Amino acid sequence: MTVPNPPPHGIVGFSVSIVIYRPDAKLLARTLASLAVASAELQRQRPELTFTVCLVDNGGLAEAQAKLDVGEQPDVSYSVISGHGNVGYGRGHNLAIERAASKYHLILNPDVDLDPSVFVEALAFFEQHPDAALLTPRIVDERGGLQYLCRRYPTLLDLFVRGFLPGGMRRHFQRRLACYEMRDVINEHDVIWDPPIVSGCFMLFRTDRLRRLAGFDPRYFLYFEDYDLSLRAHDVGRVAYVPAVRVLHFGGGASRKGWVHLKMFTASAFKFFNRFGWKLL
Repeated sequence: MTVPNPPPHGIVGFSVSIVIYRPDAKLLARTLASLAVASAELQRQRPELTFTVCLVDNGGLAEAQAKLDVGEQPDVSYSVISGHGNVGYGRGHNLAIERAASKYHLILNPDVDLDPSVFVEALAFFEQHPDAALLTPRIVDERGGLQYLCRRYPTLLDLFVRGFLPGGMRRHFQRRLACYEMRDVINEHDVIWDPPIVSGCFMLFRTDRLRRLAGFDPRYFLYFEDYDLSLRAHDVGRVAYVPAVRVLHFGGGASRKGWVHLKMFTASAFKFFNRFGWKLL
């Protein structure tokens, strides 16, 4: 992947940050390809808007670079931040957020495919709703099933069931999980205002509001940084689930990633509850 030096001309409507750590090169390539298509779709309608995409290399980007091809995108400026080591997910994004000079900033995972109309729909929503500070999309899995990644405030039991139990045991807690995952209100058609917590795989902010929050809390290395940022986002504006904005997410839970991730998940959960309050049941 070649990284152009000069920034694009015009109004920087959107900046995007993607934190990379030992990436799946095929998924990352899909993410960047879908990002290029979505940015081009908006620029066909709003040619004055340009994009900046920042890849934050927490480790492993060099090995994947040879397999990446984002194509020719003259109105998208790509940059790489590297040399800082693995500073964690939130601190990695903060490196890019500090440099953002855009109206809207997208925090994006390297395992998300964007629908071509993502930015068209998002911009229309933000322009119609000036009180909206953070937008979360309709998120589906590889089979097209809706992922319920909006959350009510969790209890310890919710997190244990959702994060650690295998599917066979989890079914005994279906009603509880349905409440935690807001399945009673989240659907594929209706805008839902002010879900307490939204997923960090795609968080589209008004950049000025994100700066007021100072980005992610750097005390979280991995996990719960999006819970923390979501709850604080309500202090600077409204949060909206907008199903017209669509993405596909390939991510999985901590329980499927081994003991190291389970330890990080537990450590971050303690930090989260110590800050916002403990709920057992």
